[in-house]
Amino acid sequence: MKVNRITLWLVDLTSHETYFMAGEKSCATVESVVLCLETDSGMKGWGEVCTIPHYLPAYAKGVPSAVMEMAPEILGIAPDGVDAPMRRLDDFLLGHPYAKSIVDMALWDLFGKATGLPLYTLLGGRAHRDMPLYHSITCIAPDEMARIATDAYASGIRQFQAKLGVDGDWETDAERLIKVREAVGPGPLVYGDWNCGASRLHATRTGRAVAHLDIMLEQPCKSLPDCAAVRQATGLPMKIDENASDPASLLQASELGCLDAVALKLSKFGGLSATRRARDLCVHLGAVICAECTWGSDIVTAAALHFAASTPCGSLLNCCDLASYVHPRLCPDAPVRANGRIAPPEGPGLGVQPDLSMLGSPILELS
Repeated sequence: MKVNRITLWLVDLTSHETYFMAGEKSCATVESVVLCLETDSGMKGWGEVCTIPHYLPAYAKGVPSAVMEMAPEILGIAPDGVDAPMRRLDDFLLGHPYAKSIVDMALWDLFGKATGLPLYTLLGGRAHRDMPLYHSITCIAPDEMARIATDAYASGIRQFQAKLGVDGDWETDAERLIKVREAVGPGPLVYGDWNCGASRLHATRTGRAVAHLDIMLEQPCKSLPDCAAVRQATGLPMKIDENASDPASLLQASELGCLDAVALKLSKFGGLSATRRARDLCVHLGAVICAECTWGSDIVTAAALHFAASTPCGSLLNCCDLASYVHPRLCPDAPVRANGRIAPPEGPGLGVQPDLSMLGSPILELS
């Protein structure tokens, strides 16, 4: 049994509400790339990657070009493992981890279906029946952010990410964190995320203004040394996101003392295979993990949930049901949140099957 067909789709995903982030970043309607790898026996493996403009060194229309470049290596792969084929692809095409992540995901789906096992079993075994979710709050007026937090709290959410930095005013950012913290009360996790959009001074002034509260900061600055300086100046724990992209960056963040928590995004590392290795390193370094990806619908969400479910107990901070933030939903059988938590799909492989009518016409077919 070998891969003998490659099909790609581009699907527009629209956020239920526009996400405003620091540095003039926003997320409204973006393109998600869906991949199907089909074998000569008719088995299908699915993958998805969705990049946000101006967020990472990645773009949606780069995926088809990279997949076409890798096609001679992809066609003919036997779905009896993933690490060896991905090492070949890494040698064949340097870089472009976001494009490789979609291939890696589809190969894991095929591997799971070939063995009859869900991905969480293949990724190390199921450590969690279900996982806590965080809710991301767009950077708007402080009172409106508090209202969103209140609504999410009522649904069972107990972890809240407040986007910061849109207006470049550190006092308003402090007010955002204070009001979200007041809205959800003591106990839940609240953290402010600048997505690299703050100066060291801005983030330090904000952090010191809320240092009397139970608050965590996320990726305020573009560099790890600046994030570490904010961590030291404020005394607040730090979550690293954009700067976490490979083992070297994780080791550097740990050495600088700012790796309290980390977002492991599948597309940044190059798929489940590479992110699993990063997870093992984070467990060793003592950092708690947010298991997720950049953006997307049900296919990439399913992969992230399997990854989260197999993350060792004590090392998982939270995960994100990306598909709940956008429409359309691509897989009618995908899991949904319940009381602030979510379980991985059941069944072999990813455990989800896209509705082909939602995908439209393919943009690429190779065999």
